[in-house]
Amino acid sequence: MLRVPDAATARAPRRRTPPPWLAVALACVGQFLVVLDISVVNVALPSMRTGLGLSEQGLQWVVNAYSIAFAGFMLLGGRAGDLYGRKRMFLVGLGLFTLASLAGGLAQDDWQLLLARAAQGLGAAVLAPSTLTLVTSAVPEGPARARAIATWTAVGAGGGAAGGFVGGVLVDTLSWRWVLLINVPIGVLVLAGAAWWLAEGRAGDGRRLDLPGALLVTAGLATLAFGISQTEAEGWTAPPTLVPLGAGLALIALFLLVEARAKAPLMPLGLFRVRSVSSANGAMFLSGAAMFCMWFFMTLYAQNVLGYTPLEAGLALVPSSLAVVVGSKIAPRLMRAAGARTVAVLGTLVALSGFAWQSTMTADGAYPTAILFPGILMMLGAGLAGTPLAALATSGTAPEEAGLVSGLINTSRTMGGSLGLAVLSTVAAARTGDSATPQALTEGYALAFRTGTGVLAVGLVLMWLWLPRKAAAAH
Repeated sequence: MLRVPDAATARAPRRRTPPPWLAVALACVGQFLVVLDISVVNVALPSMRTGLGLSEQGLQWVVNAYSIAFAGFMLLGGRAGDLYGRKRMFLVGLGLFTLASLAGGLAQDDWQLLLARAAQGLGAAVLAPSTLTLVTSAVPEGPARARAIATWTAVGAGGGAAGGFVGGVLVDTLSWRWVLLINVPIGVLVLAGAAWWLAEGRAGDGRRLDLPGALLVTAGLATLAFGISQTEAEGWTAPPTLVPLGAGLALIALFLLVEARAKAPLMPLGLFRVRSVSSANGAMFLSGAAMFCMWFFMTLYAQNVLGYTPLEAGLALVPSSLAVVVGSKIAPRLMRAAGARTVAVLGTLVALSGFAWQSTMTADGAYPTAILFPGILMMLGAGLAGTPLAALATSGTAPEEAGLVSGLINTSRTMGGSLGLAVLSTVAAARTGDSATPQALTEGYALAFRTGTGVLAVGLVLMWLWLPRKAAAAH
């Protein structure tokens, strides 16, 4: 008996499955925007302070409002992609990110800007896990996937690196508002392309999202970061510092307790029994704690000490932008020859040498030795280490956990960066004191880079001892 299709089926247009390169390209543009907005505001901070009357602590929260919301809700975004569809969450996250960028660019008061940055971070938290999951689902495991992840890493790292240049051009030629408004036309174009071309994919097991877990971890991170920032004015032993620090640790402990007992946890703690997942995320946390701060302090040093304009500061960091892309692209070849663990260790060692060099900065430093060569080493190392860590973190897990694991590796990097920025900013401010002379500022920035060198040294030892020699097979 012949089966006649119903009218709705007959009228439905046949959507072509997109070629892998197109899915990878759309995912990479989304990741570029997410990472760009972590760093693009750094060059614009002095102009934002003048335009909206922000305090020094307010400047730090322009960065942290985004990064804490980003880190805190990324696990939720990754799980939402697994349950409700990676394409759908890509569109939802990018839509929220684009609208929040518009609101931030039009902000008239400091609280409006900070609220928009937090909303941007929430949109990025939904968007970012989907970008890596779309890449890994479009390309089968093996050398081709390693190359695709390297491209994703390079584009993301390039977004962070290019932020200084893009921000400098926009601030000098237009205004600080355009470091946010530039996302709007790009976001609209990517939304249209993704809605038409991307294929849907999800586990669809009907589980609910763990919203309490997401709120607890975000509140814990924000409270911890606030407590750390209080040490600049109050010291480490004063009640205004100890109370938020204790509350933040208590919220994170409560988050772990909730996750251990939840039927459908946001972060299944058993996932950390997979060595590749736990070790790579620990390494990414420490790496992010140092690397995230590099652009923040480099742009402030260039403008506040060396007297560069925003555009000159952005141009000064272009070689570093290229170095991180080069490191990300050559990492897969080195991984085939030496293994992921060795390449991650090598990259961290290169970055550590750059941090140590940068910590010798002076108030009258020359561009080649004060910015160019140490910046290249830092970012070349970041590119070399990022690809093998992402590859190890996403190996050895089941396909239905892909979004969760993608969110976890981004969370580790950004969570480390948020807390690292709070700590290193406090360290720099404590050394600088009330003086705003170039010499005092330089001493503060140099101490921040020396502290970052120590963090990377700890990460180097952890990677050598804990990372598996070979990626785990999916279980």
